[in-house]
Amino acid sequence: MKKRRKTREIKIGNVKIGGNSQISIQSMTNTGTRDTKATIKQIKELENVGCDIVRIAIPDMVAADNIPEIKKSTNIPIVADIHFDYNLAIKSIQNGANGIRINPGNIGKKEKIKKIIQVAQEKNIPIRIGVNSGSLEKDIQKKYGICAKALVESALRHIGFFESQNFQNFKISIKSSSVPMTIEGYRLLAQKVDYPFHIGITEAGTKFCGTIKSAVGIGTLLAEGIGDTIRVSLTANPIEEVKVGIEILKSLELREGPNIISCPTCGRCEIDIIKIAQKVETEVQKLNIRKNITIAIMGCVVNGPGEAKEADIGIAGGKNDAVLFKNGKVLKKIQCKNIAKIFLSEIKKITKG
Repeated sequence: MKKRRKTREIKIGNVKIGGNSQISIQSMTNTGTRDTKATIKQIKELENVGCDIVRIAIPDMVAADNIPEIKKSTNIPIVADIHFDYNLAIKSIQNGANGIRINPGNIGKKEKIKKIIQVAQEKNIPIRIGVNSGSLEKDIQKKYGICAKALVESALRHIGFFESQNFQNFKISIKSSSVPMTIEGYRLLAQKVDYPFHIGITEAGTKFCGTIKSAVGIGTLLAEGIGDTIRVSLTANPIEEVKVGIEILKSLELREGPNIISCPTCGRCEIDIIKIAQKVETEVQKLNIRKNITIAIMGCVVNGPGEAKEADIGIAGGKNDAVLFKNGKVLKKIQCKNIAKIFLSEIKKITKG
């Protein structure tokens, strides 16, 4: 792990971004923002699984006018996602959005962007400058084609314009559905500016493929010290985005929480290790544990307390039973039919302590 890149610090609501602050996890609602009740319900669900910041789509003035009611009923910062219409950005800020996301390339004339910046300055609201490989300026595309250098040049152009307006309260994203292009782009931009970065692989895909692409792309950048907020973009329930984001951060020891280790199956295993591991993972997620704890699920004595001796708690399968161990010491045997139930009750005991 490289030392984390030093950036300026901004605030979105009560969440600090950049500087020495914790890397935050974002997601985006997939409810129509015109449906206030459904949007509030989903934001609360995202809050409950550990989302730090949520983005909502603002396609029209009806959606923008729902922001005050949404904010009143939820607790995490709300970022308004704006495309094309600068008036929606201004209205969202006026209605209390904690931040806005715009792609300056599709807003239009600079005068329109100036008006957004002016209102953001007045309200002290941060902006995310979002550059996307699918909407690069024509002259930049002509010069480079679609590549990492093009993403960076587009970002630097927008940054220069914002700085010319004496506005530096922003973070930057340069996203592509290409993992190598995204990684290269952020690496290049990190050498040129010290603004905080929002990172992710855009349009990553389904829960399975998108998780793998996001883990590779986001994980690589975080391991190099690049990234201040993350969003895992999945064609799935946004709750899954947050869960994957949390696991990416935990895998790099950038966020506290339970670490479940389980062995691959093999012919020595005489218990249903797959079923037990899935059950434990599902139930542990519901516990919302916010401290580091290693939970081991091992199929046999070969991978039992020996290989998992550093685990806080674990099981190792035997012949139609399992042994329960804590910190490498075997405590008791559990009969096959009770393994998951008793193991979970023991996990709850040590997480409450």
